[in-house]
Amino acid sequence: MNNHDVTLTAEPSVKQISRIAFASIVGSVIEQYDFLVTGIIAATVWGDVFFKVPGLAAVAAAIGIYGIGIMIRPLGAYIFGNIADRRGRKDALVYALVLMGVSSLFIGLTPSYNSIGIAAPVMLIIFRLAQGISFGAEFGTASTWVVEQAAKSKRRAFWGAWVGFAIPIGLLLGFGSVIFVKSLMTPAAFMDYGWRIFFFIGFVVAIVGLVIRLRTEDSFLFERLKNKSDVLDYPANRVWREMPLRILRTSLVNAMFSGAFFLCFVFGTGYMKAVGFTALQAETIGLIAAAFMLVFMIIGSLLADILNRRTVLLTSAIVFLVFAIPYFYMINTHNFWLATLAEIIGFGFVFGFGYGAIPTFYTESFPTRYRASGASAGYQMSQVYGGGLVPILAGVILHAVGIHHAFIYIGLLVMAYALMAIVAILYTPETKGIDLEF
Repeated sequence: MNNHDVTLTAEPSVKQISRIAFASIVGSVIEQYDFLVTGIIAATVWGDVFFKVPGLAAVAAAIGIYGIGIMIRPLGAYIFGNIADRRGRKDALVYALVLMGVSSLFIGLTPSYNSIGIAAPVMLIIFRLAQGISFGAEFGTASTWVVEQAAKSKRRAFWGAWVGFAIPIGLLLGFGSVIFVKSLMTPAAFMDYGWRIFFFIGFVVAIVGLVIRLRTEDSFLFERLKNKSDVLDYPANRVWREMPLRILRTSLVNAMFSGAFFLCFVFGTGYMKAVGFTALQAETIGLIAAAFMLVFMIIGSLLADILNRRTVLLTSAIVFLVFAIPYFYMINTHNFWLATLAEIIGFGFVFGFGYGAIPTFYTESFPTRYRASGASAGYQMSQVYGGGLVPILAGVILHAVGIHHAFIYIGLLVMAYALMAIVAILYTPETKGIDLEF
């Protein structure tokens, strides 16, 4: 083994871990930033810009295009999981960030229906699919990259949570951008060209992230795997063949958190507007909750290292189970501060505290040879039937029983997801302290 190999496979210093932890955040920040601004723009802008159909039909079509970006993510997990487990975690994340940045730029440049007709929504669908595929790579591979680099650290969950820190940071950036840009222009100007600014911002951030990631190294565990020639030809296929139940269990755990995120954030924001809050009030409440989420995430990661992963995850799931229906009662009071408290508990604590352990929990659940593929598959599956399905079901319930009765049934739906998560956590072995070099 030459000196270069020794450098690559030596156990990393805190400085080396922190460099990769910082590099991992960038793509995830863009993902969360895009999730927020695209959700807002799809519901309020795209229907008028890209579709020649009236009213709600245009909004539904726009939200459908938003949704396909979520549904396609498992394909991204498969493609980039294979790359990450064959060529390296860093390489996969660099390629994903390039695709992410380019697709964001092209979404911002897509002409309107009035300019090029039916080609406009077709182009939007293509770019949104490309964006969704790139997002499928981010969380699982970035978590693997960081946690493997921190494999010998006693603060492994804390380092893994850096990937999670990107979520509130991205949301704060998104909320701040929306509020700031809207304050600078008229509603007509925002509908005409202002909404495109957010996607140009995403492109610029992607370039910065690309420079940062290119200056880092791969995880020392993956370098050791390569030096031993233990790299598999099709790792994503192997993990599905050898560990399907583990993928299912990990996805069921995170399905609750994905559901909580989409319910308290996406649906919750719309629900607040429906019961009488202004758009600015709802966005301000979301901004406050995102700030608290970051604090709870740090606390959750520290406790995951002091106690264990399952205790942190179970605490979040139990609180969500108990708080599901009171969450809606508090919003229904029309009181700004009670609604803010509801979001701080339901969104800030439940999601933030649990996500202090989630990145490390996923990474520790799979062996090195197909760790990125397994973590990405479990996580992105949970996004589909947790984050993707919950808002759809909530919308169906709302339409069927009306806004004044829907919250009870939606609360019961959330409780079902929380119960699934609790069962999955109880049947999943504790991973704290496990040797990741397996």
